[in-house]
Amino acid sequence: MNARLVSVSEGRPLAGSIEIGSHTLTAGAHDPAGEDTDPTPVELLLAALGSCTSAAVRAAADRHGWLLDRVDVTAQFDPQGQIVRHIRLTGELDALQIQQLLAVAARCPVQRLLTREARVVTVPTVAARPGTVGSRPQPQ
Repeated sequence: MNARLVSVSEGRPLAGSIEIGSHTLTAGAHDPAGEDTDPTPVELLLAALGSCTSAAVRAAADRHGWLLDRVDVTAQFDPQGQIVRHIRLTGELDALQIQQLLAVAARCPVQRLLTREARVVTVPTVAARPGTVGSRPQPQ
């Protein structure tokens, strides 16, 4: 899987500014005050699964020339911690085509990433302020 670098910088409290190429998004932690200011990181993860699913299904249907008018995907976590994804296919599709499109959905890159053990490698960088532990003396 080849993807662009995603950069997240701290913005206002409990929120981050996300840069993906020339695109800028924001994400925030769940706001205990109940204000719905930004999508949470978990909601962005679910959105990634939904958009990947939709794109994969659409590409497969178009490649085969199948009459898929629309694909809609919703995703949420259930109380057991599972991701529940609903895929609604609208069009003139037979049972075999539906089965094949659902198989394509199960192989979208985001689902594959979520369902296999993905290793996260953390490379720490500490930027200390001058005069604090870890800072280097400035040349005079």
